Amino acid sequence: MLKTTVSLKPSEVTKDWVLIDAEDVVLGRLAVVIANRLRGKHKPQFTPHVDCGDNVVVVNAAKVRVTGNKAEQSIFYYHTGYAGGIKGRSIRQRLESKHPERVLEKTVERMITRGPLQRKQMKHLYIYGDATHPHDGQQPKPLDVAALNPKNKRV
Repeated sequence: MLKTTVSLKPSEVTKDWVLIDAEDVVLGRLAVVIANRLRGKHKPQFTPHVDCGDNVVVVNAAKVRVTGNKAEQSIFYYHTGYAGGIKGRSIRQRLESKHPERVLEKTVERMITRGPLQRKQMKHLYIYGDATHPHDGQQPKPLDVAALNPKNKRV
């Protein structure tokens, strides 16, 4: 009796649409769930070198929770390109800025394996700061991340 490992081909992949409400959900725990959905690790036919994950729509990204003192103490650094041009902004400043969804996007991006496959998988992530989204035509299935574990939701 031979045991074989099934390896998916890109033409055999079926992508579902998932809707996640990020209101009052802890940032890191939410990012882990999203990253696993994007990679396809929740599927039994997961293949590491194929984009077999789902399309993920996240709403209310501006209302995500950060535990402890990380909102003020965790700093995102960036460089302007000029000499001495290093700048930093805290998570709180980024969540209160014009594009609060970028905090969650960057967190998920850093949890997925780097390379061309990561860039392809990140294109299937749609994050919106408020409760509206233009993906009603795809009929995304709701996924309640807060109900998966009591630690996922903080009020």
